[in-house]
Formats: sequence, structure tokens, C-alpha cells
Amino acid sequence: MESKKDIKRIAIETINTEIDAIINLKKSINDDFTSCVELIYKSKGRIIITGIGKSANIATKIVSTLNSTGTPAIFLHAADAIHGDLGIIRDDDIIICLSKSGETPEIKVLVPLLKLRKNKLIAIVGNVNSYLAIHADFVINSTVEKEACPNNLVPTSSTTAQLVLGDALAICLLERRNFTASDFAKFHPGGTLGKKLYLRVVDLYKNNEAPQVCENDDIKTTILEISSKRLGATAVTKENKIIGIITDGDLRRMLHTKSSIENIIAKEIMIINPKTIDEDELVINALDIMKKNNITQLPVTQNDNYVGIIHLHDILKEGIL
Repeated sequence: MESKKDIKRIAIETINTEIDAIINLKKSINDDFTSCVELIYKSKGRIIITGIGKSANIATKIVSTLNSTGTPAIFLHAADAIHGDLGIIRDDDIIICLSKSGETPEIKVLVPLLKLRKNKLIAIVGNVNSYLAIHADFVINSTVEKEACPNNLVPTSSTTAQLVLGDALAICLLERRNFTASDFAKFHPGGTLGKKLYLRVVDLYKNNEAPQVCENDDIKTTILEISSKRLGATAVTKENKIIGIITDGDLRRMLHTKSSIENIIAKEIMIINPKTIDEDELVINALDIMKKNNITQLPVTQNDNYVGIIHLHDILKEGIL
């Protein structure tokens, strides 16, 4: 049985082996690689990515990354392709085939069929002298010195290399297309990631009341406003412009420092020129302001007029933090 020390050593060796494999991939970023990026960028078709075994698993991830970054892609299992699924390929589609050896039986059957269709074939392959590499239009070399497996058998470094090269292709295409965060949001409307990219302050603050007092309102009015609106704060406004904010914390500090509170008015305890956010800003930006300033309430404006307050709890409910 391996000791904890041995387990840690093996894990670190695995990571280091795969790091070395990734670093060596820099040599693969050559003219063929840049030609592949330009070919895909200019294509009117889709990217069909195929493979067998562990390479097929990596292919599905690359397909997901391309689709989410503006390059339409489809996964086609190499075994299924030679049993009827070749019909999914259109004339303008580009094929990317992933294989460590480039010599598997399915690949050897598939490649001639692809060449008959005259689709451009890109090989991400670990053997540049293989059948796949020789017959591909472009070759991206994913050769690794060794697998992380002690027997140099289990696909580890080789699949990591394929994945990294797929990411490199996707990010080059993303940059080539000037793909923005707004574009990304269109493909990710669901979940926490989507909310970070599209949810706006206006979507949340309107569920709250809009506590506000005037600068000369007395302390009782101020406390009642904070208490009744249940946001732990109230804006202090003048002609509907924010001039200050009073929070629960400000009230507590006032009680510690004032011997008498009977004649205190709002402007005497408010925080002047508080942080604010426009209602059209992203909620993630509101969260950033709160975190940087260690606050939990943020007044919201519309055309510089006060319209309400967004609370940290509103953001927490959306699962963004």
C-alpha cells in the first residue's frame, strides 16, 4: 500500500509530466496551425470533429468549446461515421480528426471516405508519419514524449496535449472573430455563468422598495424608513438626487457617539457622496463595487436620479457570488 508521501510524489510526477508535454506543444504552433485557423475562420461550413477511444472524449470537449465561442462544431464518432453517420457531413464542412497513433482501424477506413468527399481534413495527431498524418491536408503535431502512466500506455499526456491544442484553436478563432463577453452571453443564458453576463441591476432592484429621506428629516423618520423598507439602509435625497446614505451601521455608531439624539437630522449622520450604480449596469459590476468597498447596499440611479437600492442578498439569491 502506498504511503501518503508516495501518493503525493506520484501525483506531482503526473502533473509535471503533463506540464512538460504541454510546454513542448509550442513547437506545434507553426504555419500549418495558422493555416488551420484561417481555413476555419473563412469557412462557411461547420467543423466536424472525430476520433476514437479517449480521443473521442477529447473531441466532444473541443466541440463544446468551439460552439460556445462562435464556431459551429459537431462531434462525429469515428466508429459511427463508417456505419452510416457520414451523412451528417456537408460539402463546406471541415473535418478535424484526433488520434494519438493515426493508425487505428477505424481511422484507416474513415480517412479515404473523407478524401472522396473532398472535405478539408485537419489531423491533430501524435505520429506525424502515420496514415492519418500522411493523408491529411494539415497536420497539427500532438506528439508527447511519454504518458504520465508508468507503463507509458494509458492516454494521459497525449489527451492533455490534444485538449490544449483544441483550446488554442478555439481561442485563436475567438480573437479572430472579435468575440466579446456579450457574444459569449448569447450562448450561455443559463446558470450562474449566464447570469454574470446578462443579469442587470434593473432586474433585481425593482423587487425592493426604494427607501429615501430628505436631508432635514428627523432621526425618527429615518429609523422608520430604514425599518419599514427592510434593506438596512435609506438614501438621503435632494430633488431626487442622492446626496447621502444612512445604514443600520451608521445608526449604531450614532448611538455610541451621541449623548442625545432627539434633535439629530439625516444630513448629520449620512455618508455623503455614496457609491452608486446605474440600473443598466451588470449585476456582477454591482457586486464588484460592494466587495471593493465592503458594503452590502448600493443605491441605484437612472439618468442620475435615485430609483432604489440593490442589496447583497439580492445577488446572493441569484447564486452569482
